[in-house]
Amino acid sequence: MLPGERPPPRPEPRLTGRVVLPGDPGYDDAREVHNARISRNPGAIVFCQDAGDAANAVRWAAARGVEIRARSGRHCYEGFSVVDAGLVIDVSDLRGVRVDRERGVAVVGAGADLLTVYDALGQVGVTIPGGTCPTVGIAGLTLGGGFGLLSRALGLTCDSLLAVEMVTADGDVIRADEGEHQDLLWACRGGGGGNFGVVTSFTFETHPVSEVSIFRIAWPWAELPGVMEAWQAFAPCADDRLTCLLQLRARSSGEIACIGQLLGAGQELYRLLQPLLAARAAPSSVSIDTVPYLGAVGQMGGLGRDPDRWTVHAHQAQERYKNSSAYAYERFGGDAIATLSAALSGAPSSRCLVQLDAYGGAVGRIAPDATAFPHRRALWSLQYQAYWTAPAEEAENVAWVERLRRAMLPHVRGAYVNYMDAEIEDWPEAYYGANLARLAAIKARYDPRDLFHFPRSIPRPPPAAASAPPAARAAE
Repeated sequence: MLPGERPPPRPEPRLTGRVVLPGDPGYDDAREVHNARISRNPGAIVFCQDAGDAANAVRWAAARGVEIRARSGRHCYEGFSVVDAGLVIDVSDLRGVRVDRERGVAVVGAGADLLTVYDALGQVGVTIPGGTCPTVGIAGLTLGGGFGLLSRALGLTCDSLLAVEMVTADGDVIRADEGEHQDLLWACRGGGGGNFGVVTSFTFETHPVSEVSIFRIAWPWAELPGVMEAWQAFAPCADDRLTCLLQLRARSSGEIACIGQLLGAGQELYRLLQPLLAARAAPSSVSIDTVPYLGAVGQMGGLGRDPDRWTVHAHQAQERYKNSSAYAYERFGGDAIATLSAALSGAPSSRCLVQLDAYGGAVGRIAPDATAFPHRRALWSLQYQAYWTAPAEEAENVAWVERLRRAMLPHVRGAYVNYMDAEIEDWPEAYYGANLARLAAIKARYDPRDLFHFPRSIPRPPPAAASAPPAARAAE
């Protein structure tokens, strides 16, 4: 280009990839999300076949002032990855997984679900610490943090994240890693999906894995207080190789259960579980099994242990649900346990529960500001859950979750950005904690027009912070 010569203008943006419009065959399936409680009607849905399609979609929407949403696995609890009359940029066709065994890394398409990822990595004896639900997309999981049954051993999913390829609000395709755009990589390690751009691929550090030992311990529901006391003394400070969760089900279900996984042998697991097995609450059943890692993925994800027989319909909305979350930073006293017990005694159905996921271990060894995920010092997370089928049951189930969430506020703080709940009033602080200001500054740098906006996206920073020079923002 000659001195003073202007670069040629970009061509008029147009939608590329597989474009689905209202009235097209398959539109209803294309707009569907995992939660049948949510129904929205986008003006167009683009299924990207490469990063260029995502870039074209962003430019097209920006030129026309059309609202956009980035979507991968469709599992957002509140359905914020779809929007009425707007454009959904869907990356679910970007499902490739490439493993470099010599370097110990894997490049994963942003549209891959966890089952696809685990299967591809498992074929060469490695994995990443992802979640337990096999239909969840890798993108949302990673960008919000990502907890699963390897987390106390290997950290959150985002702790294994080395790089992202992202389409920014300008329609540019960039790579964020430790060499360039480090601030964006930091934000992508737990700052929540859909905030900064459309991620098209992730690069992860992989970890060797072969066999693991899994367990399930059940107790009669009446033993809830004693089980809760024993579990909270055990789970967050157990051997780091052991991650477990406690499912406090509705009283009408008749039982509560602890399930988990050890990177080790079954005999060793039995020894490590003695604080739970010897508690004053006697178990009604105990099962311990040592299985290949892929078998554990299927069994814990409800698919069975034989990968050859796995069948997953990742995006089919089969039930309605309402979930919320919080974190415990101190052991629960009698009041908190009584609140949980009372709520579960009066739950609308046997499909209501509270799930507690034990933190500590590798999760807590990373500083709360080293990544965007702020809840490193929590002992465990809580997820308040209600599931139902008939639309007429919605009001009482949603109300039950909200009453329980509010009743537990004196005993907990914060919330998990991957468990979106539209009822939380102080959601910016709840989701992002002390990292909120830094995330808002990064948002302002990469998306100054707030193109990637949705009802719970990172809010704009105050004008003074937004106008600060990049060097000042990077130093925050």
